[in-house]
Amino acid sequence: MIEITPILDKDGPLYLQLYKFIKNEIQVGNIRANSKLPSQRSLAKHLNISRNTVDAAYQQLIAEGYVISKERDGIYVVELEKDFFVKNNQIDNDILAASSNQESEDVKVKYDFNYGDINLKDFPYKIWRKLSLQSLNEEQGYLYLYGDPQGESELRNSISQYLYQARGVSCSAEQIIVGAGLQYLTGLLCNLIGRDVVYGMEDPGYYRVRYLFEDSGRKIQPIPLDNSGISVYHLKKSKVKAVYVTPSHQFPTGIVMPITRRMELLEWAREENAYIIEDDYDGEFRYSGKPIPALHGLDSYENVVYMGTFSKSLIPSIKLSYMVLPIELINLYKKNNFYVQTVSRLHQHTLRLFMESGHWERHLNKSRNIYKGRHLALLNAIHQVMNNDVKVYGSGSGLHILLEPNNHMTEKQLIQTARVQGVIIYPTSVFYANPPKNQSTKVLLGFANLDEASIFKGIELLNKAWFE
Repeated sequence: MIEITPILDKDGPLYLQLYKFIKNEIQVGNIRANSKLPSQRSLAKHLNISRNTVDAAYQQLIAEGYVISKERDGIYVVELEKDFFVKNNQIDNDILAASSNQESEDVKVKYDFNYGDINLKDFPYKIWRKLSLQSLNEEQGYLYLYGDPQGESELRNSISQYLYQARGVSCSAEQIIVGAGLQYLTGLLCNLIGRDVVYGMEDPGYYRVRYLFEDSGRKIQPIPLDNSGISVYHLKKSKVKAVYVTPSHQFPTGIVMPITRRMELLEWAREENAYIIEDDYDGEFRYSGKPIPALHGLDSYENVVYMGTFSKSLIPSIKLSYMVLPIELINLYKKNNFYVQTVSRLHQHTLRLFMESGHWERHLNKSRNIYKGRHLALLNAIHQVMNNDVKVYGSGSGLHILLEPNNHMTEKQLIQTARVQGVIIYPTSVFYANPPKNQSTKVLLGFANLDEASIFKGIELLNKAWFE
């Protein structure tokens, strides 16, 4: 008989704990396909629980298709696609288990260094509410109907003006497409560029984009980084015809691509007639020197697709992103346009009013000052508390840093020991397509939604977890 011996917490639903335990054992292969599970009576006796508890767990497994019940014979595990669950369990263990939503029952989360959060306390709620209500007025009734697939023309005009003034991107509103998030726009862009094209990805790079390429059946070529960002040397040796990059603040390393590398990358694109997909996800936030203009502003040959978002600088939940297409691609989009707009017209109209009235610029300046203070507080706390026991990477811009503790812990150990102290930090291994061997362990810390006092206390707890 299969030995099933989970550790059950008497304070929680026993059947749910048993069901989750068996399901996970099946997914990772510890309980193999076609194996017969213990009878309800024997398992109940073994675990000292009721038969009804075992029956409820088994029924849930049957309902989800993990096992089947054979009449007068017993319950057997079905054949599953192992690679799928191995891959997804890796993501679950490395990211989801480290998130604030996966709190253990005995340790309360005190400080979450989530790199996806923004500062919510200082958001101009009253102004946004007022403009939202203004968008709902009867004279704006047309906003309840379907709109332009590219996005509201007035909003695209506002975005075009902002990009030219703040990011050095020269484009017309007709080149801009508004969409519900980076993933949607990237999928649309891949359809325009082509299904058979080989796409390059920074390695390490933003894992959600990599999974999007993979899930859509695109051919991917991971391209390693050097101290200046993506390696043009390796690009030239590849068959890549479109490459996704984050030059203003490489994710997750924080490398800012210097002008020499930018020119090399643009020259490669010109010679290969290739596209550069520039994701400028947090280019607004630079804390030393002047903001670095976008790569798009240096492009003279229509090879750069610029992608931006309001998720970091405004509100993540409205999922309002945009991309600037070269003339060839925007003409192809209009010629074969079967898409519909994915962002609410009401949100687009509210954002347009927010930008035209000057509230956007004021909010951005205020946010930049707040994040600059929190960035400095984080660096000072690390220096004061951890001194030379850690190295910091990617400081100077953006809303996160990388931390390399000098204590010989694995990534999992760093995350788990921090979690015991009530602090949530995040892994970097998930961002690699080809994880390097014998590389020092780094973890990722975001700071946007933690005030200065919380940042310092969080670093003190990390120091306790790792060095005391």
